[in-house]
Amino acid sequence: MPTIPAIRTENLSKTFGDTRALVSLNLEVAEGEVIGYLGPNGAGKTTTIRLLLGLITPTSGRAEIFGVDCQSDPVEAHRRVA
Repeated sequence: MPTIPAIRTENLSKTFGDTRALVSLNLEVAEGEVIGYLGPNGAGKTTTIRLLLGLITPTSGRAEIFGVDCQSDPVEAHRRVA
């Protein structure tokens, strides 16, 4: 039986005007897995977290937490983490 990833993004992108903050992020994190999300200033780390929290809308792509779309149902996505 396939397991649902804790976090999954597919071609997640975000632009602010002419600035490309995040470009086609594909990420999969398994339940219980510990990762470090590192990069220089302006690499898109905070933008990724805001997209996962449903605080901003992606320009394209999608983000899920335990199979729940972060944009269409952010409250349920947050419940899955708590």
